[in-house]
Amino acid sequence: MNKQFDVLVIGAGPGGYIAAIRAAQLGFSVACCEFSAYDDPAGEPRLGGTCLNAGCIPLKALVASSEAFEKAIHNLPDHGITTTGISIDVTKMQKRKEAIVTKMTAGVQFLFRKNKITLLKGRGSFAGKTDTGYRMIISGKEGDEEVLAQKVIIATGSKARHIPNVKVDNVTICDNEGALKFTEAPKKLGVIGAGVIGLEVGSVWRRLGAEVTILEVMPSFLGAADESVSREASKLFLKQGLHIKLGVRIGQAKLTKDGVSIAYTDDQGSEHTLECDKLIVSVGRIPNTEKLNLEAVGIQTDERGFIPVNDHCATAAPGVYAIGDVVRGPMLAHKAEDEGVMVAELLAGQKPHIDYNSMPWVIYTTPEIAWVGKTEQQLRSEGRDYKTGQFPFAANGRALGLGDSEGFIKMLADGKTDEILGVHIIGASASDLIAEAALAMEFHASSEDVARTCHPHPSLSEVMREAALAIEKRALNM
Repeated sequence: MNKQFDVLVIGAGPGGYIAAIRAAQLGFSVACCEFSAYDDPAGEPRLGGTCLNAGCIPLKALVASSEAFEKAIHNLPDHGITTTGISIDVTKMQKRKEAIVTKMTAGVQFLFRKNKITLLKGRGSFAGKTDTGYRMIISGKEGDEEVLAQKVIIATGSKARHIPNVKVDNVTICDNEGALKFTEAPKKLGVIGAGVIGLEVGSVWRRLGAEVTILEVMPSFLGAADESVSREASKLFLKQGLHIKLGVRIGQAKLTKDGVSIAYTDDQGSEHTLECDKLIVSVGRIPNTEKLNLEAVGIQTDERGFIPVNDHCATAAPGVYAIGDVVRGPMLAHKAEDEGVMVAELLAGQKPHIDYNSMPWVIYTTPEIAWVGKTEQQLRSEGRDYKTGQFPFAANGRALGLGDSEGFIKMLADGKTDEILGVHIIGASASDLIAEAALAMEFHASSEDVARTCHPHPSLSEVMREAALAIEKRALNM
Protein backbone atom coordinates (compact mmCIF):
# COMPACT_ATOMS: atom_id res chain seq x y z
CA MET A 1 0.00 0.00 0.00
CA ASN A 2 1.30 3.46 -0.86
CA LYS A 3 2.55 5.69 1.95
CA GLN A 4 0.12 8.48 2.72
CA PHE A 5 0.82 11.91 4.17
CA ASP A 6 -1.16 14.99 5.04
CA VAL A 7 1.58 17.19 3.58
CA LEU A 8 4.41 16.43 1.16
CA VAL A 9 7.11 19.05 0.69
CA ILE A 10 9.21 18.84 -2.47
CA GLY A 11 12.70 20.11 -1.65
CA ALA A 12 14.60 20.43 1.63
CA GLY A 13 16.09 23.90 1.17
CA PRO A 14 15.37 26.81 3.54
CA GLY A 15 11.76 27.11 2.40
CA GLY A 16 11.08 23.39 2.21
CA TYR A 17 12.56 22.18 5.46
CA ILE A 18 11.07 25.09 7.42
CA ALA A 19 7.64 24.41 5.85
CA ALA A 20 7.95 20.74 6.80
CA ILE A 21 8.93 21.53 10.38
CA ARG A 22 6.14 24.05 10.89
CA ALA A 23 3.56 21.67 9.38
CA ALA A 24 4.76 18.90 11.69
CA GLN A 25 4.56 21.24 14.69
CA LEU A 26 0.91 21.87 13.76
CA GLY A 27 0.07 18.18 13.90
CA PHE A 28 0.21 17.11 10.25
CA SER A 29 1.85 13.90 9.07
CA VAL A 30 4.65 15.28 6.91
CA ALA A 31 7.11 13.97 4.35
CA CYS A 32 9.84 15.88 2.56
CA CYS A 33 11.54 14.55 -0.56
CA GLU A 34 15.02 15.68 -1.57
CA PHE A 35 17.15 14.89 -4.59
CA SER A 36 20.41 16.67 -3.86
CA ALA A 37 22.87 17.71 -6.55
CA TYR A 38 25.56 18.30 -3.94
CA ASP A 39 28.31 15.87 -3.00
CA ASP A 40 27.93 13.93 0.23
CA PRO A 41 30.60 11.57 1.60
CA ALA A 42 27.94 8.97 2.48
CA GLY A 43 26.07 9.38 -0.79
CA GLU A 44 22.98 10.64 1.02
CA PRO A 45 20.85 13.64 -0.01
CA ARG A 46 22.34 16.86 1.35
CA LEU A 47 19.57 18.75 3.10
CA GLY A 48 19.48 22.54 3.18
CA GLY A 49 19.38 23.27 -0.53
CA THR A 50 21.62 25.71 -2.36
CA CYS A 51 21.66 28.12 0.58
CA LEU A 52 23.23 25.62 2.95
CA ASN A 53 25.38 23.68 0.51
CA ALA A 54 26.54 26.08 -2.20
CA GLY A 55 25.27 29.54 -1.31
CA CYS A 56 24.60 31.60 1.81
CA ILE A 57 26.31 29.49 4.48
CA PRO A 58 29.55 28.38 2.74
CA LEU A 59 29.98 31.80 1.16
CA LYS A 60 29.62 33.60 4.49
CA ALA A 61 32.17 31.20 6.00
CA LEU A 62 34.64 32.24 3.29
CA VAL A 63 33.69 35.90 3.83
CA ALA A 64 34.57 35.57 7.53
CA SER A 65 37.90 33.86 6.81
CA SER A 66 38.93 36.37 4.16
CA GLU A 67 37.93 39.31 6.39
CA ALA A 68 39.97 37.88 9.27
CA PHE A 69 42.99 37.60 6.96
CA GLU A 70 42.64 41.14 5.65
CA LYS A 71 42.16 42.58 9.14
CA ALA A 72 45.24 40.76 10.41
CA ILE A 73 47.31 42.45 7.72
CA HIS A 74 45.78 45.93 7.60
CA ASN A 75 43.95 46.55 10.88
CA LEU A 76 45.85 44.84 13.69
CA PRO A 77 48.79 47.29 13.52
CA ASP A 78 46.32 50.10 14.33
CA HIS A 79 45.61 48.29 17.61
CA GLY A 80 49.31 48.12 18.45
CA ILE A 81 49.53 44.46 17.48
CA THR A 82 52.68 43.59 15.55
CA THR A 83 52.34 40.82 13.00
CA THR A 84 54.87 39.30 10.64
CA GLY A 85 54.77 36.58 8.02
CA ILE A 86 51.00 36.35 7.84
CA SER A 87 49.72 33.90 5.25
CA ILE A 88 46.55 31.97 4.59
CA ASP A 89 46.09 28.28 3.96
CA VAL A 90 43.22 28.18 1.47
CA THR A 91 42.88 24.41 1.79
CA LYS A 92 42.35 24.74 5.54
CA MET A 93 39.96 27.63 4.97
CA GLN A 94 37.93 25.42 2.63
CA LYS A 95 37.92 22.56 5.18
CA ARG A 96 36.54 24.95 7.80
CA LYS A 97 33.80 25.96 5.37
CA GLU A 98 32.93 22.32 4.65
CA ALA A 99 32.83 21.49 8.37
CA ILE A 100 30.30 24.28 8.92
CA VAL A 101 28.15 23.05 6.02
CA THR A 102 28.28 19.45 7.26
CA LYS A 103 27.26 20.53 10.77
CA MET A 104 24.36 22.58 9.46
CA THR A 105 23.04 19.86 7.12
CA ALA A 106 23.26 17.34 9.96
CA GLY A 107 21.28 19.82 12.04
CA VAL A 108 18.45 19.75 9.50
CA GLN A 109 18.44 15.93 9.61
CA PHE A 110 18.19 16.11 13.41
CA LEU A 111 15.25 18.51 13.15
CA PHE A 112 13.48 16.10 10.79
CA ARG A 113 13.89 13.25 13.28
CA LYS A 114 12.86 15.47 16.20
CA ASN A 115 9.66 16.52 14.42
CA LYS A 116 8.94 13.02 13.03
CA ILE A 117 9.21 14.16 9.40
CA THR A 118 9.65 11.34 6.88
CA LEU A 119 12.57 11.99 4.54
CA LEU A 120 11.96 10.53 1.09
CA LYS A 121 15.27 10.22 -0.76
CA GLY A 122 14.63 11.14 -4.35
CA ARG A 123 13.25 13.65 -6.82
CA GLY A 124 9.56 14.41 -6.39
CA SER A 125 7.13 14.88 -9.27
CA PHE A 126 3.38 14.79 -9.83
CA ALA A 127 1.69 11.67 -11.21
CA GLY A 128 -1.90 12.84 -11.01
CA LYS A 129 -4.84 13.64 -8.75
CA THR A 130 -6.83 11.46 -6.36
CA ASP A 131 -10.19 12.01 -4.68
CA THR A 132 -8.44 13.48 -1.63
CA GLY A 133 -5.14 14.79 -2.95
CA TYR A 134 -2.28 13.88 -5.24
CA ARG A 135 -0.26 10.91 -6.44
CA MET A 136 3.44 11.69 -6.23
CA ILE A 137 6.42 9.86 -7.71
CA ILE A 138 9.68 9.86 -5.73
CA SER A 139 12.55 8.89 -8.04
CA GLY A 140 15.57 7.73 -6.05
CA LYS A 141 18.58 5.43 -6.36
CA GLU A 142 16.45 2.34 -5.82
CA GLY A 143 13.90 3.32 -8.46
CA ASP A 144 10.51 5.00 -8.32
CA GLU A 145 8.13 4.99 -5.38
CA GLU A 146 4.56 6.30 -5.43
CA VAL A 147 3.18 8.08 -2.37
CA LEU A 148 -0.08 9.90 -1.69
CA ALA A 149 -0.39 13.40 -0.25
CA GLN A 150 -3.42 15.50 0.57
CA LYS A 151 -1.45 18.76 0.26
CA VAL A 152 1.80 19.49 -1.59
CA ILE A 153 4.27 22.33 -1.10
CA ILE A 154 6.72 22.91 -3.97
CA ALA A 155 10.03 24.29 -2.70
CA THR A 156 12.55 23.19 -5.31
CA GLY A 157 14.59 26.40 -5.31
CA SER A 158 16.71 27.72 -8.15
CA LYS A 159 19.95 27.21 -10.04
CA ALA A 160 22.55 29.54 -11.50
CA ARG A 161 21.70 31.21 -14.79
CA HIS A 162 24.30 30.66 -17.51
CA ILE A 163 24.83 32.79 -20.61
CA PRO A 164 25.59 32.04 -24.28
CA ASN A 165 29.24 31.94 -25.38
CA VAL A 166 30.44 31.38 -21.79
CA LYS A 167 30.51 27.64 -21.04
CA VAL A 168 30.63 26.90 -17.33
CA ASP A 169 32.84 23.94 -16.35
CA ASN A 170 33.18 24.88 -12.65
CA VAL A 171 36.92 24.53 -12.94
CA THR A 172 38.10 27.58 -14.87
CA ILE A 173 34.75 29.16 -15.72
CA CYS A 174 32.55 28.85 -12.65
CA ASP A 175 29.11 29.66 -11.35
CA ASN A 176 28.41 30.09 -7.63
CA GLU A 177 29.26 26.44 -6.88
CA GLY A 178 32.70 26.38 -8.47
CA ALA A 179 33.52 29.85 -7.15
CA LEU A 180 33.38 28.52 -3.58
CA LYS A 181 35.82 25.68 -4.23
CA PHE A 182 39.01 27.38 -5.40
CA THR A 183 42.06 25.69 -3.88
CA GLU A 184 44.08 28.89 -4.09
CA ALA A 185 43.45 32.56 -4.73
CA PRO A 186 43.72 33.30 -8.46
CA LYS A 187 46.10 36.05 -9.46
CA LYS A 188 43.51 37.54 -11.80
CA LEU A 189 39.80 36.92 -11.38
CA GLY A 190 37.03 37.98 -13.72
CA VAL A 191 33.41 38.21 -12.58
CA ILE A 192 30.44 38.65 -14.90
CA GLY A 193 27.69 40.36 -12.90
CA ALA A 194 27.92 43.02 -10.17
CA GLY A 195 24.97 41.70 -8.20
CA VAL A 196 24.93 40.30 -4.68
CA ILE A 197 26.78 37.04 -5.39
CA GLY A 198 29.28 38.62 -7.78
CA LEU A 199 30.24 41.31 -5.28
CA GLU A 200 30.45 38.91 -2.34
CA VAL A 201 32.49 36.23 -4.10
CA GLY A 202 34.68 38.81 -5.84
CA SER A 203 35.37 40.51 -2.50
CA VAL A 204 36.37 37.20 -0.88
CA TRP A 205 39.10 36.50 -3.41
CA ARG A 206 40.20 40.14 -3.59
CA ARG A 207 40.94 40.04 0.15
CA LEU A 208 43.09 36.96 -0.46
CA GLY A 209 45.16 38.71 -3.12
CA ALA A 210 43.33 38.37 -6.42
CA GLU A 211 43.10 41.25 -8.87
CA VAL A 212 39.35 41.32 -9.48
CA THR A 213 37.56 42.81 -12.48
CA ILE A 214 33.76 42.80 -12.50
CA LEU A 215 31.89 43.19 -15.78
CA GLU A 216 28.30 44.42 -15.40
CA VAL A 217 25.78 44.68 -18.23
CA MET A 218 23.62 47.29 -16.49
CA PRO A 219 24.67 50.94 -16.86
CA SER A 220 24.23 51.68 -13.15
CA PHE A 221 25.83 50.09 -10.11
CA LEU A 222 23.57 48.34 -7.56
CA GLY A 223 20.44 49.75 -9.13
CA ALA A 224 18.17 48.04 -6.58
CA ALA A 225 19.84 49.82 -3.65
CA ASP A 226 19.20 53.38 -2.52
CA GLU A 227 21.20 55.78 -4.69
CA SER A 228 23.11 57.14 -1.68
CA VAL A 229 24.21 53.64 -0.72
CA SER A 230 25.20 52.65 -4.25
CA ARG A 231 27.32 55.80 -4.63
CA GLU A 232 29.07 55.15 -1.32
CA ALA A 233 29.59 51.48 -2.12
CA SER A 234 31.06 52.28 -5.53
CA LYS A 235 33.51 54.70 -3.93
CA LEU A 236 34.57 52.26 -1.21
CA PHE A 237 34.89 49.23 -3.49
CA LEU A 238 37.01 51.24 -5.93
CA LYS A 239 39.22 52.28 -3.00
CA GLN A 240 39.58 48.62 -1.99
CA GLY A 241 40.79 47.67 -5.45
CA LEU A 242 37.75 46.14 -7.13
CA HIS A 243 37.62 47.08 -10.81
CA ILE A 244 33.97 47.45 -11.84
CA LYS A 245 33.08 48.12 -15.47
CA LEU A 246 29.46 49.07 -16.14
CA GLY A 247 27.34 48.95 -19.29
CA VAL A 248 29.38 46.25 -21.01
CA ARG A 249 28.32 43.65 -23.57
CA ILE A 250 29.81 40.20 -23.07
CA GLY A 251 31.22 38.37 -26.07
CA GLN A 252 32.99 35.02 -26.31
CA ALA A 253 34.84 33.43 -23.40
CA LYS A 254 37.65 31.10 -24.46
CA LEU A 255 39.86 28.82 -22.41
CA THR A 256 43.57 29.53 -22.81
CA LYS A 257 46.68 27.76 -21.56
CA ASP A 258 46.81 30.23 -18.65
CA GLY A 259 43.10 30.48 -17.87
CA VAL A 260 40.34 32.22 -19.77
CA SER A 261 39.95 35.13 -22.18
CA ILE A 262 36.72 37.16 -22.23
CA ALA A 263 35.82 39.52 -25.05
CA TYR A 264 33.59 42.43 -24.13
CA THR A 265 32.49 45.82 -25.43
CA ASP A 266 32.48 48.80 -23.06
CA ASP A 267 29.79 51.46 -22.70
CA GLN A 268 31.52 53.59 -25.35
CA GLY A 269 31.44 50.80 -27.95
CA SER A 270 35.15 49.98 -27.70
CA GLU A 271 36.14 46.31 -27.78
CA HIS A 272 38.33 44.81 -25.06
CA THR A 273 39.67 41.48 -23.88
CA LEU A 274 40.00 40.47 -20.24
CA GLU A 275 42.58 37.80 -19.49
CA CYS A 276 42.24 36.04 -16.14
CA ASP A 277 43.03 32.81 -14.34
CA LYS A 278 39.44 32.17 -13.31
CA LEU A 279 36.07 33.52 -14.42
CA ILE A 280 32.90 33.59 -12.31
CA VAL A 281 29.52 33.88 -14.01
CA SER A 282 27.03 35.51 -11.64
CA VAL A 283 24.09 36.76 -13.66
CA GLY A 284 21.15 35.68 -11.56
CA ARG A 285 19.24 32.46 -10.98
CA ILE A 286 16.38 30.55 -12.61
CA PRO A 287 13.69 28.43 -10.89
CA ASN A 288 13.93 24.63 -10.69
CA THR A 289 10.52 23.74 -12.11
CA GLU A 290 11.25 21.74 -15.25
CA LYS A 291 11.10 18.17 -13.81
CA LEU A 292 8.03 18.42 -11.60
CA ASN A 293 5.52 17.21 -14.24
CA LEU A 294 3.26 20.09 -13.25
CA GLU A 295 1.05 19.52 -16.28
CA ALA A 296 -0.27 16.34 -14.66
CA VAL A 297 -2.17 18.46 -12.14
CA GLY A 298 -3.02 21.43 -14.34
CA ILE A 299 -0.24 23.85 -13.36
CA GLN A 300 1.56 25.92 -16.01
CA THR A 301 4.71 27.95 -15.42
CA ASP A 302 5.11 31.44 -16.84
CA GLU A 303 7.54 32.35 -19.62
CA ARG A 304 10.44 32.54 -17.15
CA GLY A 305 9.72 29.20 -15.53
CA PHE A 306 8.09 30.55 -12.34
CA ILE A 307 4.94 29.00 -10.89
CA PRO A 308 2.08 31.54 -10.69
CA VAL A 309 0.65 31.82 -7.16
CA ASN A 310 -1.70 34.10 -5.26
CA ASP A 311 -0.83 36.17 -2.18
CA HIS A 312 -0.93 33.01 -0.06
CA CYS A 313 1.35 31.00 -2.40
CA ALA A 314 -1.54 28.84 -3.67
CA THR A 315 -1.19 27.52 -7.22
CA ALA A 316 -3.90 26.81 -9.78
CA ALA A 317 -4.21 23.25 -8.39
CA PRO A 318 -6.27 23.05 -5.17
CA GLY A 319 -4.10 22.05 -2.23
CA VAL A 320 -0.82 22.64 -4.07
CA TYR A 321 1.36 25.53 -2.94
CA ALA A 322 4.70 26.88 -4.15
CA ILE A 323 7.22 28.94 -2.18
CA GLY A 324 10.69 30.48 -2.37
CA ASP A 325 12.70 30.80 -5.55
CA VAL A 326 10.10 29.08 -7.77
CA VAL A 327 7.57 31.93 -7.30
CA ARG A 328 7.44 35.71 -7.71
CA GLY A 329 9.46 38.00 -5.48
CA PRO A 330 13.09 38.18 -4.38
CA MET A 331 15.19 35.02 -4.29
CA LEU A 332 16.02 35.23 -0.59
CA ALA A 333 16.34 32.33 1.85
CA HIS A 334 14.46 34.21 4.57
CA LYS A 335 11.64 34.99 2.14
CA ALA A 336 11.33 31.26 1.37
CA GLU A 337 11.30 30.45 5.10
CA ASP A 338 8.54 32.96 5.83
CA GLU A 339 6.46 31.63 2.95
CA GLY A 340 6.94 28.07 4.21
CA VAL A 341 5.68 29.02 7.65
CA MET A 342 2.76 30.95 6.15
CA VAL A 343 1.61 28.02 4.01
CA ALA A 344 1.86 25.52 6.87
CA GLU A 345 -0.20 27.79 9.11
CA LEU A 346 -2.77 28.37 6.38
CA LEU A 347 -3.21 24.60 6.09
CA ALA A 348 -3.94 24.55 9.82
CA GLY A 349 -6.67 27.17 9.44
CA GLN A 350 -4.66 30.07 10.80
CA LYS A 351 -4.50 33.50 9.16
CA PRO A 352 -0.82 34.40 8.70
CA HIS A 353 0.43 37.08 6.34
CA ILE A 354 3.71 38.34 4.92
CA ASP A 355 4.56 42.01 4.42
CA TYR A 356 7.05 41.76 1.56
CA ASN A 357 7.82 45.47 1.90
CA SER A 358 9.28 44.74 5.36
CA MET A 359 11.61 42.02 4.06
CA PRO A 360 15.28 42.98 4.41
CA TRP A 361 18.05 42.59 1.82
CA VAL A 362 21.72 42.13 2.68
CA ILE A 363 24.98 42.11 0.72
CA TYR A 364 27.90 40.68 2.71
CA THR A 365 30.67 42.86 1.37
CA THR A 366 33.01 45.03 3.45
CA PRO A 367 31.33 47.15 4.56
CA GLU A 368 28.05 45.27 4.60
CA ILE A 369 25.03 46.68 2.77
CA ALA A 370 21.45 46.16 3.95
CA TRP A 371 18.09 47.76 3.32
CA VAL A 372 14.38 47.32 3.89
CA GLY A 373 11.44 49.18 2.35
CA LYS A 374 11.48 51.85 -0.33
CA THR A 375 14.50 53.64 -1.77
CA GLU A 376 14.59 57.40 -2.14
CA GLN A 377 14.40 57.12 -5.93
CA GLN A 378 11.27 54.95 -5.63
CA LEU A 379 9.59 57.50 -3.36
CA ARG A 380 10.45 60.31 -5.79
CA SER A 381 9.03 58.38 -8.73
CA GLU A 382 5.82 57.75 -6.75
CA GLY A 383 5.53 61.45 -5.93
CA ARG A 384 5.50 60.55 -2.24
CA ASP A 385 5.97 63.28 0.38
CA TYR A 386 8.89 62.03 2.49
CA LYS A 387 11.62 63.11 4.90
CA THR A 388 15.20 61.82 5.19
CA GLY A 389 17.59 61.39 8.07
CA GLN A 390 21.16 60.17 7.76
CA PHE A 391 23.96 59.58 10.26
CA PRO A 392 27.55 58.40 9.65
CA PHE A 393 29.32 55.58 11.48
CA ALA A 394 32.34 57.91 11.61
CA ALA A 395 30.59 59.84 14.39
CA ASN A 396 29.90 56.71 16.45
CA GLY A 397 32.28 55.79 19.26
CA ARG A 398 31.72 52.05 18.99
CA ALA A 399 32.43 52.06 15.25
CA LEU A 400 35.63 54.03 15.82
CA GLY A 401 36.70 51.62 18.55
CA LEU A 402 36.10 48.66 16.25
CA GLY A 403 38.01 50.33 13.42
CA ASP A 404 34.91 50.04 11.21
CA SER A 405 33.68 53.60 10.74
CA GLU A 406 32.88 53.71 7.03
CA GLY A 407 29.35 54.25 5.79
CA PHE A 408 26.07 55.47 7.27
CA ILE A 409 22.45 54.69 8.08
CA LYS A 410 19.76 56.51 6.14
CA MET A 411 16.10 56.55 7.16
CA LEU A 412 13.12 57.62 5.05
CA ALA A 413 9.78 58.55 6.63
CA ASP A 414 6.42 59.78 5.38
CA GLY A 415 6.30 63.56 5.21
CA LYS A 416 2.94 63.75 6.99
CA THR A 417 2.51 60.65 9.19
CA ASP A 418 6.23 60.07 9.97
CA GLU A 419 5.79 56.33 9.30
CA ILE A 420 9.13 54.74 8.37
CA LEU A 421 9.14 53.95 4.65
CA GLY A 422 12.66 52.62 4.23
CA VAL A 423 16.01 52.20 5.96
CA HIS A 424 19.32 51.83 4.14
CA ILE A 425 22.64 50.88 5.70
CA ILE A 426 26.18 50.63 4.46
CA GLY A 427 28.52 49.90 7.31
CA ALA A 428 29.64 47.47 9.98
CA SER A 429 27.10 44.83 11.06
CA ALA A 430 24.47 46.13 8.64
CA SER A 431 23.04 42.60 8.40
CA ASP A 432 22.23 42.68 12.12
CA LEU A 433 21.24 46.33 12.41
CA ILE A 434 18.66 46.08 9.62
CA ALA A 435 16.53 43.77 11.79
CA GLU A 436 15.51 46.71 14.02
CA ALA A 437 14.35 48.60 10.96
CA ALA A 438 12.41 45.59 9.63
CA LEU A 439 10.69 45.17 13.00
CA ALA A 440 9.82 48.87 13.13
CA MET A 441 8.32 48.75 9.64
CA GLU A 442 6.41 45.54 10.36
CA PHE A 443 4.63 47.39 13.16
CA HIS A 444 4.28 50.60 11.10
CA ALA A 445 6.47 52.54 13.54
CA SER A 446 7.33 56.20 13.04
CA SER A 447 10.83 57.63 13.03
CA GLU A 448 9.92 59.25 16.33
CA ASP A 449 9.23 55.79 17.81
CA VAL A 450 12.81 54.74 17.03
CA ALA A 451 14.22 58.13 18.06
CA ARG A 452 12.57 57.91 21.49
CA THR A 453 13.65 54.31 22.12
CA CYS A 454 16.68 54.06 24.39
CA HIS A 455 19.60 52.37 22.63
CA PRO A 456 22.68 50.99 24.45
CA HIS A 457 25.83 53.10 24.58
CA PRO A 458 28.32 52.60 23.12
CA SER A 459 26.87 50.51 20.32
CA LEU A 460 26.47 50.57 16.57
CA SER A 461 22.69 50.60 17.10
CA GLU A 462 22.98 54.24 18.20
CA VAL A 463 23.54 55.13 14.55
CA MET A 464 20.02 53.88 13.82
CA ARG A 465 18.61 56.12 16.55
CA GLU A 466 20.63 59.11 15.33
CA ALA A 467 19.35 58.57 11.76
CA ALA A 468 15.80 58.60 13.17
CA LEU A 469 16.56 61.77 15.12
CA ALA A 470 18.00 63.33 11.96
CA ILE A 471 14.58 63.00 10.29
CA GLU A 472 13.54 66.02 12.37
CA LYS A 473 16.99 67.64 12.15
CA ARG A 474 17.77 66.90 15.79
CA ALA A 475 20.64 64.37 15.70
CA LEU A 476 22.47 64.69 19.00
CA ASN A 477 26.01 63.70 18.04
CA MET A 478 26.58 65.63 14.85
